[in-house]
Amino acid sequence: MITRRGFLKLAATAFASAAALLGYGTVAEAMGTPRIRNYAFTPPRWTPGLKLRLVLLSDIHTTRHWMELDRVAGICDTANALGGDMILLLGDYVNAMPELGTALPEDDIATCLRRLSAPLGVHAVLGNHDYWQSWNFTRDPRLMPKIGHAFEKAEINLLINNATRHEKDGKPFWLAGLGDQLAFLFQHPPGREGNGGVDDLPATLAKVTDDAPVILMAHEPDVFPDVPESVALTLSGHTHGGQVNIFGWSPAMNSRYGTRFRGGHIVENNRHLVVSRGLGCTAIPFRLGAWPEIVVLDIG
Repeated sequence: MITRRGFLKLAATAFASAAALLGYGTVAEAMGTPRIRNYAFTPPRWTPGLKLRLVLLSDIHTTRHWMELDRVAGICDTANALGGDMILLLGDYVNAMPELGTALPEDDIATCLRRLSAPLGVHAVLGNHDYWQSWNFTRDPRLMPKIGHAFEKAEINLLINNATRHEKDGKPFWLAGLGDQLAFLFQHPPGREGNGGVDDLPATLAKVTDDAPVILMAHEPDVFPDVPESVALTLSGHTHGGQVNIFGWSPAMNSRYGTRFRGGHIVENNRHLVVSRGLGCTAIPFRLGAWPEIVVLDIG
C-alpha cells in the first residue's frame, strides 16, 4: 500500500513532469526558432534542366504575445537569406480564435510580410482563418477578406482560383493558387449550401494554357486526392504537423484524412505533395513534436 508520503512524492513528480512538458511545448517549440526543413526531388512531368528553389511559409497566425510582428520580421529575414527563386505564402496569416490572443491589424501584417523578397516574387493564397477572422467577409461573402486587401496594397501577389505563368532560365512553369476550402465552414450563404469553401479546382487549372509544369498552392491538403496528374506538385499547410503529437498520435488533426497529410513530402500514385508544419499555433500556444518550420524545396 502506498503511504501518504509516497503518494505526495508521486503527485509532486507528476505535477513537475506536467509543468516541464507544458513549459517545453510553450517555450521551446511554440516560441522556438523555426527549423529549416529541406526537400530535394524532381516530380513527374518536370521540365529537364528547370531548377527551382522555393521557400515556403505557412500558418503564421499573428497574434499578441505569441506571434508578434517583430518575430514575424525575423522569420522573413531568415526566409530571404535562403536564396529562394520564389517565396510562397500558404495561408493563415491571422488567428480567428480570440482565446489565443489579440488580433493584429491586417495592414500591419501585410506591411511586415512585404519585407520578403525573391527574384521571381512573393506569392500567396489565403487560409481558413483569413476568412473566418474577416468581419467584412462574414457579413458579405462576396467581399475579399481584409487580409486580402492588405496584401494587394502591399503588392503581394494573391492567387485565388487563379494561375500565373513564370520563367526560370528561359524555362516556363505555372504557379496556381486555390481558394480556401473551409471559408464557409461556419456560415451558409445562398448558393453555398453543402460547399464549405471558395475553392474551384477545375476553374483554377483551366487558367493553365500550355504543357509547362504546374505548381499548385492549396492551404488545406485535403484537396490532394482530387488533384489531377497534370499538376507536378501540390503545396499545403494548415495541419501544423498535428501541433501536438504523442508517440505518433495527434489528438486534434484538422483534416478529414486524419494523419495521412500531417506533414512532410508525401508521394501517392506518382503525385507529389509537400505539407508545411507551419510556424504559429491555434487554440492554444503549444506545440509538441511539431516544431515550427520554414520549408525549402529544391525542385529539379
